Order: sequence, then structure tokens, then C-alpha cells
Amino acid sequence: MTVWLEQYKPERFDDLLTTPQVADALKHLALQANPPHLLLSGPTGCGKTAALQLVCRQVLGPAWRATTHVLQARDLDKTAGAMARFEAFLRPEGVGSEDTLAGRTSLDAFDHNISASADRSPPPAGEESPAPSSGTFAAVSRIIVIEDADYLGHARQSYLRRMMEDSSRSARFIFTTHTPSRIIEALRSRTQHVRMPSLTRLMIEQRLENIAVAEALQPVQGVLGDIAHVASGNLRKAIFTFQILARRGLLGDRKNIQLLMANSSRREVQLVLEEALRGRVHDWKWERQGEKNTRVLKGAMGALDQMMATHDLDGRSVVDRLHHFLVAGRTHYSDAVLADLLEAVSACDMNLQRSAQERIQLEELLHRISEIGQRHLRSPAQAS
Repeated sequence: MTVWLEQYKPERFDDLLTTPQVADALKHLALQANPPHLLLSGPTGCGKTAALQLVCRQVLGPAWRATTHVLQARDLDKTAGAMARFEAFLRPEGVGSEDTLAGRTSLDAFDHNISASADRSPPPAGEESPAPSSGTFAAVSRIIVIEDADYLGHARQSYLRRMMEDSSRSARFIFTTHTPSRIIEALRSRTQHVRMPSLTRLMIEQRLENIAVAEALQPVQGVLGDIAHVASGNLRKAIFTFQILARRGLLGDRKNIQLLMANSSRREVQLVLEEALRGRVHDWKWERQGEKNTRVLKGAMGALDQMMATHDLDGRSVVDRLHHFLVAGRTHYSDAVLADLLEAVSACDMNLQRSAQERIQLEELLHRISEIGQRHLRSPAQAS
């Protein structure tokens, strides 16, 4: 099955689903003879990955894939041997080697037609970038992409800062982040920061309509608007949901969107919050499994464990989903309860950045939510 996210990805800066100001800024930066390091920030699904791929294609030419190196910083977050893996990525010949990925050059930087593995896509800016004049700037040889750079931590960010200073004459770095304030000032000051705004429902719905026309689909009226609504500004989620519904022949009834949402993590996040607010953080129950009874963890902690396992979430992802649920404007909590919940989630987010034991921090969060429920929602008799 062809993935629509790949099939219908933008090939030009003008096709990028963002504001004209952002598209023009990216085009201008990519066409510079000496392009800067980039920091792309914005919410999930706003087009950061599509934007950086267009920049890489424009700067490096048709063979850009061979000299573009991508590291997902989220995969390093609080895992064993993370620093060793990080150094192995940046120093392919070994930690003690003077040879770095950023310091390597490529013949493709001097002749975009030299590689046999050239990309047939057109130049995103409408024309290929000119090679720098002799004696001015070194031709950009490769681009190193660090996605979700806010998961790097200070030690690895400082390591990158030294590499950017010492050995990146012919290389450029592109960082993507949800929260630019988590990037150290030494890195931010060395990059050109482009903020990508959240996508509106109308923008996403129009892109889905274009895909529907290209795929000769005729969804019932209102379905594409519903998909755009539940995507909450995430174009990636919207296109993926649209393709799944199309492949299963479920575009003929708007109720199918409601059923899909009922089985999504939004319902699971709500269950975790409601169980904690009722004081049921740990609720052990006996269940029949096979031929014996087994003690199973229920309550808020059990629901949280199940949600994390089902969607392969880490602690920071859980906090993001809790925050999104609370600020989406569709809860029935009073202002006082909502303010206390947001404060608790914010404190947990800060604690997760300083702790390697995310389960302890998440458990503490659920206990704080339980205390909020006791103060605002449960009577003394219920609390006892």
C-alpha cells in the first residue's frame, strides 16, 4: 500500500502547507550561497519534516538523500548507552577519531549531477542553487538533521555546539523542536530560527480535498471536516486517518469518525484523569486469566500503563497528551480544577527533564491529581 504521506508530500516550497511568510523564508534561506544552520520549531504535524526535506533537496541538489543524515533524538532519551550512540552517529570512525560526520566532504557538493542516485524531484525553489564562487564559501557537502532536539539534554547539546564551531565548514545542521526554549542558547544563537505555526482546520481540510480528488474518492459531506477537526492541527495524523478510512471503505458515514475517536488515546487520557481524580491511583483487582486468578493493576496507574504500552509512549509524550486534553477546551472541569491540573502537569514535565525514573514522576503526578480531586470534587466521606 502506497503511503499518502509520502506520495503527496510537497515538492516545492510553494506547495508546503504553511503561511506564505514561512514558505518564502525557507526558500530564501535555502537559496543562499552560504546557508545557515536552521532551527525549525512548531507543534506536531505542522510540516517541520517536510520543510527540512525541501531545504535539504534545494541545498544539496538531486543526490541529497545520500548526504543527509537524520538522528531522532527522542530515541536517545533516557536509554542505556545513549551518549555512545550519539557519538557513534557524529563520529562514524570511532569516538577517538578526528574524523567527524560534519567534517566529511562529498563530490556531490561541487557537481550536483555526479551521483547516480539522484532524486528526480524538481528543485523546490524552481531552480537549482548555484555553486559558491571560488574563494568565497565552501560548498555545503552534507546536512545533519537532529529531529526532536529538545530531547537531547544539555550535555549532548554542548557536544554539538563544539562540533558546529570546529568541523562544520562544509556541513550544516538542522534541528527540529516542539519547545525551542529547551535548546541551549549556545545552539540557538548559531542557527536561523524559523517558527512554523499550527495548521488551521480549513488548511487541513483543503489538503484532504486535494487528495480525495487525486484518488477519485467521494467522501460523504462533512467527513473531511470531521477528520480535520479531530486531527487538531496535525496534518500527518489527518492524512493517515483519511487513508485508513478510505482503505476500509468507511468514508460514507460520519459516525465512523466518532467510533474512531472513541478508540483513540483521547478516551484513554480521560480515563486516566478521571480515575486519579476519584482517588483510584492504584486499584488492584483479581481477574481470571486461563486457569488461575491473577492480581491485576487497575485504576489510574493501570490505565496509564495500558495507554503507554498500546501507543508506545514515553513520559514526555504522556505529559503532552494530558496537556493537550486539558487545553483543548472540551472538558467540564471548573477553572480552579483546570488551573491546578495544568500546574501539576507542568511540574511533572519539569521533573521528567531532571529525572531518569519517569515512572516515579508519573506516579507522583497521579497522586497530585488525586489530591486535586479530594480538594475540589470529592466530599470528606468519599475521600475516606
